[in-house]
Amino acid sequence: MDWKKEIKSWAVMGAIVAFLYFTGLLPVIIGGLQSVLLSTGLIKPNIEVPDLTEETFDYRGQFMDFEGKRINLEDYKGKTLFINLWASWCGPCRAEMPHISELYKSVKNEPNLEFLMIGVDNDIEKSRKLIESKSWSFPSAHASFGLNPSLQSEAIPTTLVVNPEGKIIFYQQGMSNFNTPEFKEFLVSQ
Repeated sequence: MDWKKEIKSWAVMGAIVAFLYFTGLLPVIIGGLQSVLLSTGLIKPNIEVPDLTEETFDYRGQFMDFEGKRINLEDYKGKTLFINLWASWCGPCRAEMPHISELYKSVKNEPNLEFLMIGVDNDIEKSRKLIESKSWSFPSAHASFGLNPSLQSEAIPTTLVVNPEGKIIFYQQGMSNFNTPEFKEFLVSQ
């Protein structure tokens, strides 16, 4: 008799997951849970300088902001550049974006520090809708013209920091809470 209850329980859970999946709410809920996890401070960026001393950042490339203006990557030469690759359907991307927004708000007046959040959705409208539906505060654009070799990644979110000399000094695949005192100090000290 207990197996009937077990089957009913699994059927109800399956129906809930199917409903969330087909309505598009599943990534939102998962992203929200991951954001709560990031808020605990358990997942922080490892700010040890990676062994990319031979890696020079490729400044070739253009992006499209959500007002239709082209952004030239070369315009960021000579500054510290925080770059984050994301997609609207990516739960971990959604989870870390509020934290990146808070980080940006706290350092946006630093004269030699720039942020560029790059959406990699196949459709720019999906990226635009996500950004416009939130109150996040950071410069964002879309990879409408593709990604250069320095920005190629096997996973999203991917975050990197390029120093004013054009060297990649931070590279991480996967989500993190970048809004920490240590990471802020790392960014502004470049």
